[in-house]
Amino acid sequence: MMPKPVHGFFGRRGGLQFINNPVSWIAILVLWVSVPSYAQTRSVASPRLARKHASATLQDASFHSISVNREMHYRVLLPANYDASARRYPTLFLLHGLYGDYKNWSTLTSLVKYARNVNLIIAMPDAGNSWYVDSVTNPADKYEDYIVHDFIREIDGRYRTKPERSARAIAGLSMGGYAAVKFGLKYPEMFSYAGGISAALDAAEDLDQTHPEFRDGLQKAYGEAGNPVRQQNDVFPLLTGADVRALPYLYLDCGADDMFLHVNRRFVVQLQQLKTPYEFHEMPGGHEWKYWDGAIERFLSVLVRHNFAE
Repeated sequence: MMPKPVHGFFGRRGGLQFINNPVSWIAILVLWVSVPSYAQTRSVASPRLARKHASATLQDASFHSISVNREMHYRVLLPANYDASARRYPTLFLLHGLYGDYKNWSTLTSLVKYARNVNLIIAMPDAGNSWYVDSVTNPADKYEDYIVHDFIREIDGRYRTKPERSARAIAGLSMGGYAAVKFGLKYPEMFSYAGGISAALDAAEDLDQTHPEFRDGLQKAYGEAGNPVRQQNDVFPLLTGADVRALPYLYLDCGADDMFLHVNRRFVVQLQQLKTPYEFHEMPGGHEWKYWDGAIERFLSVLVRHNFAE
């Protein structure tokens, strides 16, 4: 079930506030002072790990991805009573950040606790430091195809999902937050919600220039500046060229001291101008797991509030 459009929602140090008037929202954005910030063939998979925590079940599995031609690992959080029922569930595809892996969300946040009363399958893939793109420099690293084709097909084939747009959400943090927003813009027919937490929304734009520590990985993924692949993976032109009526509901959440706050605010201005349904939360915190722990709880609450997961 899709929510009614919301033209602005944000949090600040003093708490949460709704802004429903587009003119007022633009005015507030103009008055904001930028906060200085600093960066960061399907096969049958046999579960190797299963443990109970507050009636939810974590499973680790792997499958052979055609797109990257290798065995890929992933973790799935199954809702309570999954094994005792025959019902199908909506799915959240949850992406990790740079230098992370498929285990991060369940080991470094309280995701399992937050999801224990939510009827939702949460699937967490591994994507290395790929930026979730089909690499320009290494044709074997087709990580966008791996996620949107192989991994989703694997989860739909192995678990009792509802394999349709209205029952699919995608979210992630940092590198994974950028990817979730990008996939929502590029494949709106696949997802009804897309969430970017501390999202590196300038990854394909100029992040390699503004933060040289990421340059090697970014140029491996996108090529040098001016390569057309950058434009194809840049969320700003993707949003400009999108049919706003067809887009998923966009959720953004970024800390007031996060290195990606400025680019998230800039993206929100574009969302506001295009009247795209979205939420933006800006809360105290930085580019850190303490913040992401709170953010994933907030995002799950949004899914519940919108009757995506009950």
